[in-house]
Amino acid sequence: MADLIKIAVDAMGGDNSPKKVIDGIIHNHKNNKANFFKIFGDKNKIISLIKDEIDNQYYEIIHTENFVLSTDSPLEAAKKGKDTSMWLAIESVKKKEADIVISAGNTGALLVIAKLNLKMIQDIDKPALSALWPNKNGMSVVLDLGANIECSSKNLFDFSIMGASLYTSLYPDKKPNIGLLNIGSEELKGNETIKETFKILSNKKSENYDFSGYIEGNQIMDGKINVIISDGFTGNIALKTAEGTANFIVKELKNAMSGSLLGKISSLLNYKNLKKFKNRLDPRLYNGAIFLGLDSPVVKSHGGTDFIGFSNSLDVCNKIVKGNLIEKIKFNI
Repeated sequence: MADLIKIAVDAMGGDNSPKKVIDGIIHNHKNNKANFFKIFGDKNKIISLIKDEIDNQYYEIIHTENFVLSTDSPLEAAKKGKDTSMWLAIESVKKKEADIVISAGNTGALLVIAKLNLKMIQDIDKPALSALWPNKNGMSVVLDLGANIECSSKNLFDFSIMGASLYTSLYPDKKPNIGLLNIGSEELKGNETIKETFKILSNKKSENYDFSGYIEGNQIMDGKINVIISDGFTGNIALKTAEGTANFIVKELKNAMSGSLLGKISSLLNYKNLKKFKNRLDPRLYNGAIFLGLDSPVVKSHGGTDFIGFSNSLDVCNKIVKGNLIEKIKFNI
């Protein structure tokens, strides 16, 4: 069992937890026996949910009844003490008792508590929140998605290195193509920070990635760029806009296909294609954001996802550890 990936899990964070989290662990375990789960939370609740679904050689429960609320500010969460399920889970990575930590809890609290416990990678000034984003040809890595409202050109260059390292950890057979999210593709467009970052990336050639210049918002899904760099303000707005648009399309299509007899007949005839289309836009399949820049990997599952989404974020954890993400970032830096 020594070769199992050890995942520290905050079982109490997010909506409908710990049930969602434990159901996600059970679902993931049925499809992948390569993980060992260190589960932090209320032992009585967790045991009643696990029952005999997982052999006890694949998990350990660390009991605590204290946890971070979604309504807690980052400061309030940190002041709750070192016995919250989130703090203990992060601390287990700090102590090298786990390879990676995941929580569906409060994003701000997770970042602050992680920064209090874990060191930054040398020469990285700010951590970035990164996530997977579907495109026409597969997946893209996008960062920053909200950890840093203001960024310098040095920060954006660091994000480029970290984003490329994450991409090669998840997709080792592919060389990433980096693009800077901007309001136009011409070199004269954008603010001074973007322009300076463009110059840095253009002048610093690397064997680990290719730099393709600027990318506009309407090109994100094209699939030509698979690592997209932005400050946290712009990146978060782009992410929320994309999520809202996807939800709107799915709902409108569902209404159109079920609002009349002709629509219902058409939906039956095209059931397989419609299901494939819906799955392509299903946010659960891309669940699992990653804090990059810390010297241990920290994954944030969406608080509102269900057990399928949480299970998928556990797959991301497995790939990150197997892909030696932290080592790749340090080497590339």
